[in-house]
Amino acid sequence: MKNKINIGLVDDDLLLLEGLHLLLSSFSKLNITLSTRHPETVLEQLAVVGQNDFPDVLLIDIKMEPLNGFQLVEIVKEKYPAIKIIVLSSYYRQTYLGQMVKLGVSSFLPKNLSKELLFEAIEKVEEHGVFFTEQDQAMIIGYLQRKKSKYEEELVFSPRELEVIELICQEYTNQEIADALFLSKRTVETHRQRILERIGAKNTVGLVVYAVVNQLYRIR
Repeated sequence: MKNKINIGLVDDDLLLLEGLHLLLSSFSKLNITLSTRHPETVLEQLAVVGQNDFPDVLLIDIKMEPLNGFQLVEIVKEKYPAIKIIVLSSYYRQTYLGQMVKLGVSSFLPKNLSKELLFEAIEKVEEHGVFFTEQDQAMIIGYLQRKKSKYEEELVFSPRELEVIELICQEYTNQEIADALFLSKRTVETHRQRILERIGAKNTVGLVVYAVVNQLYRIR
């Protein structure tokens, strides 16, 4: 992991935004490069941020106007899929968590969490792509079972597919996976696509969530 993690903050509550900015500024490993209480301007701001300051992790609220967190996540993920998103919200519920996971959010945390847990989440999200507590995982399982998602199916993966899943969870690129497993890049791409289709995930975050929840991968 690099020395500094670039952070973007989005919350339409000015007092909370300033408090979060002050808190995160106290961590030497974090570099706040974007901070706004206007969610509708986030894409415009991302478009002009320099490469060295482009956010690695974006922290956003759910209840915002005129653009709420669900809408903002979907828009940002479509335009900048590599950005990792952590949602901080007072509305910490199973339904919200399930919806956010489906949209590709890397972590979903209540606003009354400790500063230590917040910093741990940011580090884990930057390093592994996701951070979900045991409570989160239980909520995700409950949500997916209630929705009768493909996630609850009893799937059996080949040893090769399990190797690919583990390396994807470690954020290896297709080429890096190919090199590690002595496969062609096209073969790895085929494995990745087939795995995503089988578990019903739309993106890598969904795959990682599935792997963690089903104990195919453990975040170290």
